[in-house]
Amino acid sequence: MPIPESFRDDLIGRTDIVGLVSEYVRMTKRSGSNMFGLCPFHSEKTPSFSINAEKQIYYCFGCGKGGGVINFIMEIENVPYRDAIEILAKRAGMTVPESGVRDELAGRRARILELNRDAARHFHEVLKSPAGGPAREYLVKRGITRATVTRFGLGAVPDSWNSLLDAMKAKGYAYSELIEAGLAKAGKSAGSAYDFFRSRLMFPVIDVKGDVIGFSGRSLGDAEPKYLNSPDTYVFSKSRNLFALNLAKKSKTGMLILAEGNIDVVMLHQMGFDCAVASLGTSLTADQSRLMSRYVSKENGKVVVAFDSDGAGRKATLRAIPLLEMTGMSIKILNMGDSKDPDEFLRKHGPDAFRALLEHSENHIEYRLMTLQGNANMATDEGKLSYLSSATDLLAELESKPEREIYGARVARTAGVSSAAVLNEVNRKFAARKSRQKKDFERKAARPAAALQPASRELRYKNECSAAAEEGIIRCLVRDPTVLHTAEEAGLSRDDFTSEFLSKVYDTLAQRISEGRDVKEAQILSELESNEAALLTSILQKPEVLPNSEKTIREYLSKVRAEKYKTETPDEDLLREIMKYKQNNSDT
Repeated sequence: MPIPESFRDDLIGRTDIVGLVSEYVRMTKRSGSNMFGLCPFHSEKTPSFSINAEKQIYYCFGCGKGGGVINFIMEIENVPYRDAIEILAKRAGMTVPESGVRDELAGRRARILELNRDAARHFHEVLKSPAGGPAREYLVKRGITRATVTRFGLGAVPDSWNSLLDAMKAKGYAYSELIEAGLAKAGKSAGSAYDFFRSRLMFPVIDVKGDVIGFSGRSLGDAEPKYLNSPDTYVFSKSRNLFALNLAKKSKTGMLILAEGNIDVVMLHQMGFDCAVASLGTSLTADQSRLMSRYVSKENGKVVVAFDSDGAGRKATLRAIPLLEMTGMSIKILNMGDSKDPDEFLRKHGPDAFRALLEHSENHIEYRLMTLQGNANMATDEGKLSYLSSATDLLAELESKPEREIYGARVARTAGVSSAAVLNEVNRKFAARKSRQKKDFERKAARPAAALQPASRELRYKNECSAAAEEGIIRCLVRDPTVLHTAEEAGLSRDDFTSEFLSKVYDTLAQRISEGRDVKEAQILSELESNEAALLTSILQKPEVLPNSEKTIREYLSKVRAEKYKTETPDEDLLREIMKYKQNNSDT
């Protein structure tokens, strides 16, 4: 059976959205009953993500995400509805009523997680067996201890096409399940398969809840790629997870060290730096950046980027900086000198030297300016001009005027020109950027029809004018449920809605009101899919003046009927009804 509505309503009532969201998002300012911070769902520099403490809802004016506490957990944790309920229930000290049947997707997720756990155990046993000899030799060469192997649950796979397949088949798993979990690939002949990972040191990827969601395999020879990650499955997405975050989240340092490879992370933890994570590939994603921001100190949280010092690592660092900057975290860049990566630095110089290196890591702006300088031929006028052009472009992106002035003076000294000349150019580009942003906003605002249409294609309105009035009806019912009687007396029904989505919301509201239950925003939103919750939150954000609720909902209904009259050939009864509404409207 599904989760009882009474339990869900009680859970929502016990969960304060301000406290919940503040565990993930650093809220920086307040305006009335709204609090604002940088959105956790898209990259931005100016806070557009809001929480309404009174209504217990959230909404981002930038990307349009919105909803209540259940919707927030579904989005932020990337989990299905029931899992979000369970997370909130555990947080509130409540027990979710047992459900007779879980949906198919939840069952498949559970089965993959079970298979991944058994596969991780198998890989760990292989590492200790004769077949794991090459992997053990590699670990000894890299200086990785047995205790570290156990802590990370490291394993191995031999150079075999069916080692895991045979082991998992003996446990009752089908080939199709291993393929779905990304642990095997389908063979050419029907019903055949072969292992996805071969001849690799295996790193289980474990999420913050402790579930094995995927694997990362490090080549033991010259085979490419060096690191091979599980393909995306129902439980794993490389772009939305970080290696070793399950361990780093427990760190007391308040910061995170972002390394490029799993071996770097393992060695950092072994040497006492328990806040290290890896991006499961050199290209950091916006989702990974936002995930990191949840696990740094809210007061002075920072991330130290410790990618490889080669050309590819430097490019990856430059790509990562703007993504990390959008989260509001302080960003430092590690300069490891002649060492290729953190592992090599630690083996050469030891943990104390690395600790000192962390304390003196570079500001990301300094790093980018140094990179620009290194790429320019400063011995020529053309090189200096190229450097000045790129450097002033960079400084014009800074919102802080003191930062623009300080770094502007530094750029001027480097190029051998006056500070005034550099600052004038930076300020000119800064003003031009702000002007472009303002024009873009005004251009979007000048397209009312496009602005009215939902972002989600599945929810697009067939008749925008009617939908605008239908939205008004929904707002009226949420803000004053007593007007449902007026609407029903006027003949309002779900068939009057041109939008299937708004019709669905009307049905939900009408049922709850007729049963004497609350129609608070957070409770209605909890019954909707993520894209539906975002749209309804957007609708409820729009202003509505209700000096006379009954008159207002009649006006909206009249507009809906008028639009319906334009598109259909009405019968005599409908014509009389329209005339009646118009007469009532003129009388009031």
